[in-house]
Amino acid sequence: MRKVYCLSILAGLAVGLAGCHTKGGADASSGTSGGMIPAPVERDSPATPVSSAAKSDARSNDPRPVLVCFGDSLTAGLGTDQGQSYPDYLQGDLDKLHYRYRVDNEGVSGNTTKDGVERLPEIVALHPAVAVVEFGGNDGLRGLRIEDTRANLDEMVATLKKTGAKVALAGITLPPDYGEDYIQQFDETYRVLAKKYNVPMLPFLLKDVYGVPGMMQRDNIHATAKGNAIVARNVVPLVVPLLKK
Repeated sequence: MRKVYCLSILAGLAVGLAGCHTKGGADASSGTSGGMIPAPVERDSPATPVSSAAKSDARSNDPRPVLVCFGDSLTAGLGTDQGQSYPDYLQGDLDKLHYRYRVDNEGVSGNTTKDGVERLPEIVALHPAVAVVEFGGNDGLRGLRIEDTRANLDEMVATLKKTGAKVALAGITLPPDYGEDYIQQFDETYRVLAKKYNVPMLPFLLKDVYGVPGMMQRDNIHATAKGNAIVARNVVPLVVPLLKK
């Protein structure tokens, strides 16, 4: 599976996930609980863009438990309009499935796992009931030490779990020119942490998106709005076992 992703559909990722440093907008495995996986749901049009002030007001007035999508540009929805990130589509999917959660997009383009650790106090302050952690792509593309990436991801998962949040990991992988040993250790990071903390893991966030016509932007790194809708569909079975109705 890893070789297929790396050799046939991930060469374009060598350009990098960095993007600009702004907030924007499955095979679930290892630690998932039982239960039926919901069928694909039809979506309405993307949500109407809202101002930061309106979003802040909505947060303070919304009694629903929070599901935080915590990550980099793949979570932020870099290159798409407001309302077209995967967390936006995830909100619509969960609404249709009658799960009363508020999905909060906490993706920041260009973030490494070190940046994620530095942002942990902000995330903890949101008191998330569930957190989907998606980091590592920028670390790998910069060739950072696997030990540091793994330690940072470990700290994120451990810290969020200590708050009582239920955590899920969303993984990514690297193009083949990074070397077989490095890629193997990189991919193994998500599996190791999923096993250590008994949390569900999505091995490849862009499953059924990368390399599919119309699903990726011209940079061949970030999903289009249509692609983000599929990413959300990948994430639904990852998080549903963690939710309550």
